[in-house]
Amino acid sequence: MIRDIAIWAIALLVTAGVVIRPWRLPEAIWATIGAVALVGFTLLPLGDALSAIGRGTEVYLFLAGMMLIAEIARREGLFDRLAVIAADWAGGSASRLFALVYGVGTVVTVFLSNDATAVVLTPAVYIVTRAVGAPPLPYLFVCAFIANAASFVLPISNPANLVIFGDRMPTLGRWISSFGLASCLSIAVTFAVLRWRFFDDLLEPVAERIDHRPLGPGARLAGIGTLLAICAQLLASALGLSLGWTTLVAGVLMALVVLLITRQSPVSLLRGISWSVLPLVAGLFVMVAGLESTGAVGGIATTLRAFTEQSIGWSAFGSGWIVALASNLMNNLPAGLLSAAALSAAQSPQPVSAAVLIGIDLGPNFSVTGSLATILWLLVLRREGLEVSAWRFLKIGMLVTTPALILAMGSVALLSR
Repeated sequence: MIRDIAIWAIALLVTAGVVIRPWRLPEAIWATIGAVALVGFTLLPLGDALSAIGRGTEVYLFLAGMMLIAEIARREGLFDRLAVIAADWAGGSASRLFALVYGVGTVVTVFLSNDATAVVLTPAVYIVTRAVGAPPLPYLFVCAFIANAASFVLPISNPANLVIFGDRMPTLGRWISSFGLASCLSIAVTFAVLRWRFFDDLLEPVAERIDHRPLGPGARLAGIGTLLAICAQLLASALGLSLGWTTLVAGVLMALVVLLITRQSPVSLLRGISWSVLPLVAGLFVMVAGLESTGAVGGIATTLRAFTEQSIGWSAFGSGWIVALASNLMNNLPAGLLSAAALSAAQSPQPVSAAVLIGIDLGPNFSVTGSLATILWLLVLRREGLEVSAWRFLKIGMLVTTPALILAMGSVALLSR
């Protein structure tokens, strides 16, 4: 009993550290401290901790490759150009610019992951809104919400997708049949509510065109490399191959080609990547292994199995909502890891796993602490001197996310019948 209480206490402290970031210490520091504490106090055997870290290999590979691709595209100005194109196509209409930014954010999220939208598209959108004389916050909120709302269109749209399914990842065809309708509903409803919420902010016209420099050879190479990387990922997903290795190899090859042709040093590229995400995820895998040893996952799995035997549809709907709320209390990374363990132990049917994934991906849109992507978005805003309070985000998040979740998870529940 004392051991279990100690493990839960460490897990809660780590979660609080990751979400609140006391003394502004990076999230990875808290996750690492927690993992070391579990092993150091003999609450978790070293072998079990190493085994837990190894379970995340696919996620580490995917994150490393995706961060390489996104950083190269950012450095070469690819995201800035996408934002400028949106401003040019808007033709002075704030409403059209809003829709175009939403479209660009959707494409970036779907094909380059939600973290890319939060980290590299957000600053580009901020620069463009300032250039056209538009109030930046409505467009920046677009980056925050679409980063999660479109993050289950494809397996590559969110690293959490790999966490939930692991080696049980559906092929691309099965994925689209499971999440296609839910994704369309999530994206459409999120846009409609955001557009209604910011209606008054989009009445004033904006500048019709802004000056920009032509794309250099590095940007063109980055664009071609990004498209090829996306094609390789989609092919791997369709064939049931490793998304992690495919993404890493694509990222490394893209980096080598761009750096060689543009004659740049790899040092600055590697320095621009937030490698701390990898120990953060590894530490959280160890935390979940500790919680599994307390029997918590087994209890959740037993309850989940019992509800599933009564009704798959209602079990899917309820499970999705529970993990959506849990993601905002403890962040969706640890919530996703716990959910994945429980789903595996309960041998849950596909509709339940699908609803849980939607809760993990879309649910974090309720609050600023719900997902790593939203936390990163908030940090980008602060670097630009903008502040969005947790209460303001929560009010908009509840307005936007509630109908999106109801329709997205409702579609999964109905399809299970």
